Amino acid sequence: MQINSATFYKILPNGLKIVHRISTSEVAYVGVMVGVGTRDEQPTLNGLAHYIEHTVFKGAGNLSARQIINHIEGIGGEINAYTTKEETTFYAATPVGHYKQTLRLILDMVTRPTFPKAETDKEVCVILDEIDSYEDSPSELIYDDFENLIFQGHPLSMPILGTKKSVRKIGSRREYAMQWIADLYTPDKMVVFTQGAMPFESVVRLVESIIGEKARGEKAKGDRKAPGEIVAQSQTYRKHTHQVHAMVGGRAYPIGHERQLGMYFLNQLLGGGSLNSRLNLSLREQRGLVYTIESQYTPLSDSGYWSIYFATEPQHKDECVDKIYQELRRLRETSLTGIQFHRALQQLRGQMAISAENKENNVLAMAKLMLYHSKAPTWQETYSKIEQTTPYILQDIANDLLTENTISTLFYV
Repeated sequence: MQINSATFYKILPNGLKIVHRISTSEVAYVGVMVGVGTRDEQPTLNGLAHYIEHTVFKGAGNLSARQIINHIEGIGGEINAYTTKEETTFYAATPVGHYKQTLRLILDMVTRPTFPKAETDKEVCVILDEIDSYEDSPSELIYDDFENLIFQGHPLSMPILGTKKSVRKIGSRREYAMQWIADLYTPDKMVVFTQGAMPFESVVRLVESIIGEKARGEKAKGDRKAPGEIVAQSQTYRKHTHQVHAMVGGRAYPIGHERQLGMYFLNQLLGGGSLNSRLNLSLREQRGLVYTIESQYTPLSDSGYWSIYFATEPQHKDECVDKIYQELRRLRETSLTGIQFHRALQQLRGQMAISAENKENNVLAMAKLMLYHSKAPTWQETYSKIEQTTPYILQDIANDLLTENTISTLFYV
């Protein structure tokens, strides 16, 4: 079925989703997104999803790790993967004439990994080094600790990398990864996504010839439970860093909520990365209190959160928090004027258009939309929905989510 002039999608009888976007580029993107991540792990096997992300590259079917690399890089392609709390994604960029062999390779990696011990033992060492590196980077680690704060006691609080103890346990037995693949990497949890100058029918036939024959349509095992309510709190860790690193934020709307796009718009206005965001102007440009400050909105399948990160000199910490609260209060108490709203919309439209020019980000966003919505609207279609937002809706969202009694804070000092 065609949903616009260049995007096609199909859902196979076993639940597997396929989405393809036509492009005239000589480069094709192909990949698989699996709706399984860190939150689906047992605490004693924390880090298993990320471990699998690393180790499916070490052998698949009759191919060795070296052969997998040569299959992609030997034709000038690039292969990559990443893990989140809710998804694991494997994808490649390849010359369009080689998309079939590249997609077949990725599907084999996902459905027929071999986890050879000699190779996975080496990869355990790589992951342990990654954990050390991550713990030495407060600007990255603080995001994990903040999620632990606002989702404490829930699987969403677990770190993606796992712990050294849990990773060593996972690496000690091949069966852990094999059972995870068998139980959770089922067609109903998968999206095959492609972008390039190849016919959609050709993509579907290839996927059906590989996945369709092997999958009997079993549903994934496991049952996610939404996180419960929390009480806002503040936490401070002694890290002895030169700067104070800080997070301010709270819970927000899940994927598919009627106000998800409104919150996305509000976040862009507050501190979504542009130099003229309210937080950047107030704390950096006008007062020189921070080198960087940014806000994020992270919607999840059954929850979500918003956050503000900044780093500053210790003597400016309290002033920064006060200024942030002032900006949040301004969003709650003062609606945007018509001119302000129009300018913010125009800026957002430009940001979305520029972001869509990044083909890699574009295809990954398309896959995630397909995973959760079974369709993949273009950025123009999404923007047309955002246009239906009003200043009063934005103010109402601010009063719903950005109130001080719901805000948690975390500091590295």
